[in-house]
Amino acid sequence: MASYSLDDIRNAAEAKYGSTDIELGGETVRLLNPLRLTKAARNELTALQERLGDDGADQEELLSEAIRLVAEHTKAADRLLKAVNGDLAVLAEIFDRYGEGTQAGEASASQG
Repeated sequence: MASYSLDDIRNAAEAKYGSTDIELGGETVRLLNPLRLTKAARNELTALQERLGDDGADQEELLSEAIRLVAEHTKAADRLLKAVNGDLAVLAEIFDRYGEGTQAGEASASQG
């Protein structure tokens, strides 16, 4: 019978469901995988993503809100958003990379 420590399992979860990390002037801004968020935060993220498709949606506001929601620390998210300076293309790219980094983990979690 296999035996694992909780630390082994935590390390495996971090490897599989780790964050999307963005380097910003010597600091790392960590965007947490949705599976590492609270249920309330996951629900809020889903609602934000749905609103992104609405006609007339303020894409910059919604993407910024999503980044603040998934960032490990609000202050780090604010520094990242200040550096982006409202550039919608950069916000979209950040969110796309975040989505790419979380898809594999979400698919694995839903199978089982």
